[in-house]
Amino acid sequence: MSLHDTLADALHEARRRSLDLLDPLTEAALVAQHSPLMSPLAWDLAHIGNYEDQWLLPSRVGARYDDVYDAFRHPRRDRPSLPLLNPAAARRYLAEVRGRVLDALADAPLDDGGFLYAMVVQHEHQHDETMLATLQLMAGEGYRPLAPPPPAAPPRTWPDDVLVEGGPFPMGSDDRAWAYDNERPSVEVDVPSFRIDTTPVTNAAYAAFVADSGYDEPRWWSDAGWAWRQEAGLAMPQFWDGAGGRLRFGIAEALPPEQPVQHVCWYEADAFARWTGKRLLTEAEWEKAASWDPATGTKRRYPWGDEAPTADHANLGQRHFGPAPVGAYPAGQSAYGCLAMVGDVWEWTASDFAPYPGFRAYPYREYSEVFYGPEYKVLRGGSWATHASAARTTFRNWDYPIRRQVFAGFRCAQDA
Repeated sequence: MSLHDTLADALHEARRRSLDLLDPLTEAALVAQHSPLMSPLAWDLAHIGNYEDQWLLPSRVGARYDDVYDAFRHPRRDRPSLPLLNPAAARRYLAEVRGRVLDALADAPLDDGGFLYAMVVQHEHQHDETMLATLQLMAGEGYRPLAPPPPAAPPRTWPDDVLVEGGPFPMGSDDRAWAYDNERPSVEVDVPSFRIDTTPVTNAAYAAFVADSGYDEPRWWSDAGWAWRQEAGLAMPQFWDGAGGRLRFGIAEALPPEQPVQHVCWYEADAFARWTGKRLLTEAEWEKAASWDPATGTKRRYPWGDEAPTADHANLGQRHFGPAPVGAYPAGQSAYGCLAMVGDVWEWTASDFAPYPGFRAYPYREYSEVFYGPEYKVLRGGSWATHASAARTTFRNWDYPIRRQVFAGFRCAQDA
């Protein structure tokens, strides 16, 4: 298959996912703002088209929409007051843009490996995950995803943690087509030996922290974390009901003990790690454990190797609309034996979002550079809602340490 055909297929797949995701919703649900933390879904939908319009069409379709769908000019809480396209008009806009993009792609030179097309594909999938977070926040009956249940919890055969021996490894990527600017360039990083949890922290393990009054003990929390905990007045992860249950897309269900905990913020993850006598991983530690093969001295694109993710490797792309029990994907383990380092839940790290040495903003500063700094913490690995196109071991996500609506969990580490 030619690169042109590969990119066309990727564009089709992303659009099919977006439209299928929103198809069950009423117009009222699409234009409502379900949380001040999130945009109306109709804004996300048209923004996807406007982004594609701006980056892939020299002869624009909807330049007049650029201000309304500028994510940096208008905070999410303010977007309902903008003159948004209604859902039908947004779908027409997307269709017209996409038709012209596919016509242009047929003759595009792709000297950069198709980077701009790959960027647009990943951008759409990232907004699909954002829209899934919005759907999780819907009140009332919420969203009713039709999806098969995840695999059953397997017998526990893995150790609690594994050793990652110290030494250098290449962190980041030099991929010209799919890696974002914040992943580049690849740099050698010498990481001291450490031990890493084999799996993400489970609901059962986190429930023990809650039961042990972990939210009431300031000694487990950083100063900033304790201040947030007191101000927010929270005592458990988001969507837990305090009686052994949780809400999933508006549906009440028993809390699955062997699934990774999700919807915890960085402060909660950090407090749990302190309670166990451990700590959160640095970003470099996470990437080395996920990608480095010490036997061959080579780096892997995915924890299991360079083969693209399949249903045997990881829980990605909203296959089950939720995490699977830890250990459910043994074929996806890393060279060190770590499980579920891609898929299921994003994993908070201890690291601030910062550039690698030699970083160059491309193709625009607002994707990464304007977010660098101690205000944001890095998340790694993707979640059950992440598409495989953004599931590589070098992909970097980031958010404020108070954010809980993202599909985030964590695993712990300790010095060796």
